[in-house]
Amino acid sequence: MKIKNYVLEIAVFVCGAVVMIFELVGSRVLGPYFGTSIFVWTGLIGIILGSLSIGYYWGGKIADKKTEIKILSLIILLSAVTIGLINFFKDFLLTFLQLSIENIKISTVIASIILFSPPSVLLGMVSPYAAKIKLNNLNTSGSVIGNLYALSTAGSIVGTFFSGFYLIPHFGTSKLLIILALVLIVTSVALTIKNISKIKLLVLMLIIMNLLIFNFFNKKIQNNNFVDIDTAYNRVWIYNRNDPKTNKSIRIMGINNENHSAMFLDSDELVNQYTKYFHLAKHFNPGFKKTLMLGGAGYSYPKEFLIKYPEATMDVVEIDSKITELAKKYFNLRDDPRLTIYHEDGRMFLNRTSKKYDVIWGDAFASRHSLPYNLTTKEAVKKKYNLLNEGGVVVLNIISALAGEKSDFLKAEYKTYKAVFPQVYLFPVNKPSDDDVVQNIILIALKTNSPQDFNDPDQELNNYLQHRWMREVNLEKIPILSDDFAPTDYYISKTL
Repeated sequence: MKIKNYVLEIAVFVCGAVVMIFELVGSRVLGPYFGTSIFVWTGLIGIILGSLSIGYYWGGKIADKKTEIKILSLIILLSAVTIGLINFFKDFLLTFLQLSIENIKISTVIASIILFSPPSVLLGMVSPYAAKIKLNNLNTSGSVIGNLYALSTAGSIVGTFFSGFYLIPHFGTSKLLIILALVLIVTSVALTIKNISKIKLLVLMLIIMNLLIFNFFNKKIQNNNFVDIDTAYNRVWIYNRNDPKTNKSIRIMGINNENHSAMFLDSDELVNQYTKYFHLAKHFNPGFKKTLMLGGAGYSYPKEFLIKYPEATMDVVEIDSKITELAKKYFNLRDDPRLTIYHEDGRMFLNRTSKKYDVIWGDAFASRHSLPYNLTTKEAVKKKYNLLNEGGVVVLNIISALAGEKSDFLKAEYKTYKAVFPQVYLFPVNKPSDDDVVQNIILIALKTNSPQDFNDPDQELNNYLQHRWMREVNLEKIPILSDDFAPTDYYISKTL
């Protein structure tokens, strides 16, 4: 058989693949504005599944009224157009929703309906309409429908693996949306190649021009010190601006549109105030030698560490190897025999390593809206405890309030650490006396029963120590986080 005899089946397979690629790309479209929490995935998947269901229904209805290959071709063409249009208004729409709607669940659902519902409805129409075209004999209708839906599902499987393992890390969000539109246009043209219309050729030319224009402006933007890169795990923005406190030029690494790292362009001083509190490890365990940091990003603190503590070593666990490449290219990260970097999940590292440490820092966030829950649980905290030498210390960055509804995650994490470590203390960074302000809070957990002195001859450390939270933390009705039950995204959503 010639390939042309299977054009319909190929079209169904391609559209099935595009559906899943489109869904995964959707998470990268929303990520810089709403994070990558379970709420974002729930809203995105729910809307796309609902839209596909509507498409299945409408596709069958339309096919019953009129069944022509050119109508199927038009449906696929329209899906290409709606995907191609997303690039033109997604940033404006998502910025507007981010600023005007505080509830991240509502924002995600609205954004998903506007951006992802129209293409999903159209792509959902393909399989039932193609099945109607193929049905020539009622005695074989079951196998025909089964074969086409099997092809669509097989395409979705291929699209899932291909996009996750290759397409997204290599092409990025905006370019991949254009590529999906091009693939669908080619599929639409292939179905009616003998009667190709001027409209299809025009749309194809417009999409190609879109790709060329995007590449041109993307290069212009990068030449103006703005970098937009998709990695296997994150969408990363790197750009320069003036620090609002000092008015000095700084470079920022934004992961999913959150400031994860920053550095001054003319000095080695730490930019983010909370990272300076990581030096409290020196007060609680002044003789530390071997240390571990979970979360690298722009490697601001590891670079500071190498300068301040020439006798100590640090292992850094950063799940995203591309982040490390970017830190070396844009944030002056240099190879150093005292710095060892592991590219793997932080919890997996804790589970596998047999090393012992004097200090463990924790600063692993996907965004302010989301963090790896598997690092927050009692089981993970026990792993840290067991990896510490006697007298060891955990220094953990938490974004939360100290009281009220916005403090639930802090309370749960604090209670979890207190269930494992004999001493746990909190140090609010910006507002040491305000319990209802969402801010960076440094949690210190000590593997010792020895009484602590909260004064230090080093004036800088002493200033940080005076931020210690002295009031009782209300832990009633707050559960200890566990691998079985850790509603971290739910708690964090309350802080927004």
